[in-house]
Amino acid sequence: MAQRARLYTKAIFLGFRRGLRTQDTNTSLLKIDGVGKKEDTAFYLGKRVAYIYRVQKKERQRGRKPSKYRVIWGRVTRSHGNSGVVKAKFRNNLPPKAMGASLKVMLYPSRV
Repeated sequence: MAQRARLYTKAIFLGFRRGLRTQDTNTSLLKIDGVGKKEDTAFYLGKRVAYIYRVQKKERQRGRKPSKYRVIWGRVTRSHGNSGVVKAKFRNNLPPKAMGASLKVMLYPSRV
C-alpha cells in the first residue's frame, strides 16, 4: 500500500503586523514549523494558508453538506524579519482569539 503524501505543514499565528502604537489587522504574522531563516521562507511565498475552526451550530456552506468546521483562506505574501516568520493576508481578517492557534500551510500551488 502506498504511503499518503502530506499536503500541508503546520504554522502558528503569532499576531498582526504592528508598529509601536498601531496594529494592522489586514496582515497576519505566521511562524512555520521547520523554518528558521529568512532564506527558508522563499519556498512558502504564494502558498495557501487555512485557519480551520469549529463552531457550535452546523450550517450549510455554499452548497456543501452541513459541517461544524469552517475555514478562512489566505496566502503567504512575504517574509518578516530574519527568523523565518512570514506575513500572510486572509480573505477575512483572522479573529484575535486565533492568536497562538495552529494553521495549515498548504504545499500548493507549486512554483517548482
